[in-house]
Order: sequence, then C-alpha cells, then structure tokens
Amino acid sequence: MEKGKNLAIDVVALVVFLVVATPALTGIALHEWLGLALAAVFFVHVVVHVDWIVDTIKGSLAAHSWAHLGNLVLDALILIAFVVCTVSGLLVSGAVLPAFGFFADDYYFWDPLHAISAKALLALLLVHVVVHWRWFASLMGKKKDESHQ
Repeated sequence: MEKGKNLAIDVVALVVFLVVATPALTGIALHEWLGLALAAVFFVHVVVHVDWIVDTIKGSLAAHSWAHLGNLVLDALILIAFVVCTVSGLLVSGAVLPAFGFFADDYYFWDPLHAISAKALLALLLVHVVVHWRWFASLMGKKKDESHQ
C-alpha cells in the first residue's frame, strides 16, 4: 500500500482514538458508539498492515532483529490492550449493549479493567508514535518536497 494512504489510516485511527478516549468531550453514549467505530478503524489498520505483521514475525524469528522483535512486542501489547479495552467497554456499556438487548453483570470488575486498559492503550500508542517518528518525519519530508516541485 502507498505510504501516504498508510499514514492517512494511521492518522484517522489516532484522531478517532483521541476523541473516543475523551468521554467528557463526547458524552458516554457517543463515546460507546465511537468506540465501536474505532474498533472498525483498528480492524482496517490491522488488515492493511497484515503483510508487515507477517514479515515482522518471520523477520523476528529468522534474523533475530531486536528492532523487529521490539515492534512486534509493542504491537502485540497494543492489540491486547485494545481488545481488553473494547470488550470491557462493551461489558460496562449503558448505550451500545442495551441497544442490542443485552446487559452484562460484574460492572465492578469490568469498569476498572476498562479504565486500566484504556490508560495502558494510550501509553502504548504514544510509545508507538515515538518509535515510528522517523518514518513519519521522512514521509512528511517527502510530501513537502513534492509540493515544492
């Protein structure tokens, strides 16, 4: 996939995440529905990067590259935090789950888990952005050079 499209998907995912991560800005019901939309964007992000994921796993296992292995571990932690945050968010939902006729018990377990996983996810995404900053900066430099031609 073209790097510009790749970056666009990454930026959309990050912006949607930042909006969803601020329920005081959106209100709880919109926070929950946007969370489902974020899950869709995240799914697209993973599908778009599936070749990279396969290459990274193969490269990490074959070449023992610390950079590839570190990216793989970071991305796996992001995936785990995202899944835990999404599932726990659905299970404490006051809008989405009831809209489908469901209700989950054990709010006192799921609510703290949701809060912890959301904070962990935010921290991991910030690390992800920092780790990939050179790629982002080089891509933006190329876009800037192209616009001056």
